[in-house]
Amino acid sequence: MTDTPLKLFNSLTRELEEFTPVHEGEARVYSCGPTVYNYPHIGNMRAYVFADVLGRTLSWKGYDLTHIINITDVGHLTDDGDAGEDKMEKMAAAKAQSIWDIAKHYTEAFWADVKALNIREPAKWSVATDYIGEMIDFAKGIADRHCYELDSGLYFDVSTVADYGRLARAVTEEGESRIETVAGKRNAADFAIWRKTPAGETRQMEWDSPWGKGAPGWHLECSVMGEKLLGFPFDIHTGGIDHREIHHPNEIAQNQAFCGCGGLSEATNSGAKIWMHNNFLVERSGKMSKSSGEFLRLQLLIDKGYHPLAYRMMCLQAHYRSELEFSWEGLKAAQTRLKRMLMDIERHRGKAAKQPIGQVDLSLYQVDEAISNDLNTARVLVIVEGILAMKGQASDRLAAVFEIDRVLGLDLATLRRTDLRIRPKDAAITEDEIEAELLRRKQARAAKDFATSDAIRDSLAAAGVEVMDGDPLGWEWKL
Repeated sequence: MTDTPLKLFNSLTRELEEFTPVHEGEARVYSCGPTVYNYPHIGNMRAYVFADVLGRTLSWKGYDLTHIINITDVGHLTDDGDAGEDKMEKMAAAKAQSIWDIAKHYTEAFWADVKALNIREPAKWSVATDYIGEMIDFAKGIADRHCYELDSGLYFDVSTVADYGRLARAVTEEGESRIETVAGKRNAADFAIWRKTPAGETRQMEWDSPWGKGAPGWHLECSVMGEKLLGFPFDIHTGGIDHREIHHPNEIAQNQAFCGCGGLSEATNSGAKIWMHNNFLVERSGKMSKSSGEFLRLQLLIDKGYHPLAYRMMCLQAHYRSELEFSWEGLKAAQTRLKRMLMDIERHRGKAAKQPIGQVDLSLYQVDEAISNDLNTARVLVIVEGILAMKGQASDRLAAVFEIDRVLGLDLATLRRTDLRIRPKDAAITEDEIEAELLRRKQARAAKDFATSDAIRDSLAAAGVEVMDGDPLGWEWKL
């Protein structure tokens, strides 16, 4: 599908822009990945659902996609503004484990969530510690013109590049205000390129460099891996909106320094033509924070009986640039909507009535228009439901829906509604017991023994089983 020009919102210019690739027929995308010091929460995972939809859309539009997602296993401090302890070192100390084991465990946990949410594998997972040599070379290349050394490390002088902070609107929005105050810094917004290991300390992750033994700053890795794996300028850089304020402005400054290029009135001088950011997932109870104990991670949703793709559906229902409020009621509604889609798909399987092909063709063009308008997935979902409601040849409609699902990623071709029936961790009744009771209730209703039928329903309800009478495909239930 390539008829409608793809328009995307560029955070750097604050405008919708038509996508024109740097390299003919290709799309090169870099997404800021997780810092693997803890499990990702569902707010973190919204960024990767968004990046996945973007990648799927570029593939749908016919581009040869190269998507890179990094794994940060060094350098990210406990505060995004260059303050505090190294997140990885801190967790390793708290767990009394090797930092390498910490990184491996939480990387694999992140990958498990990626798989559960049907997020496509990128072309490469680029791991920060695999590029230390390249980071040192990058820093050496810009140090003379753009950096200065203090006792604590090598710092980037933001006054040496044009338009620093333009992405965050730092001059008017005070986007740089959270950056750490360090004695000797020339400018408040200056940031560390290389952090020296303090005298008398030994880190689990440290390397020799021209500025002493230490570790790279968090911002350096993305500049290095983006340039090495995609080349400057590449097409699109994505991340959460929190990265728009400090991390990405600093990354852009490094890119400008490396390229020796000018101001940001030319977006390509930033290292990428388009910068895209998804908005926050908002949760009012405070359980999104990883310091809250049982914070909201994907496994918690599963433990409560929700399928991971219900959360993907929840994300798709909102535009990526709008805040999305999480609630259990909203998640339940998203799962119900997904279930209804799957029920319609099951109803259409095997039917053979004739469908006027023009209806489905028109719907595909409507999808192309919607997804080309800055990834309007909410509109695409409505179109899918409209196709499933059409009368006519089921095979044509199903083929159209499965084609559209290349963008949505809901796994509609293989997922069954029974797959959504996930046993909550604290459920005391087994599925076999539920099915046996439902069969007994069906027999009671057939015999018009409504007293027994009602008693079975009430006993199931007491065990946490919601019986859904009126299901046209057979009685459904949910724990």
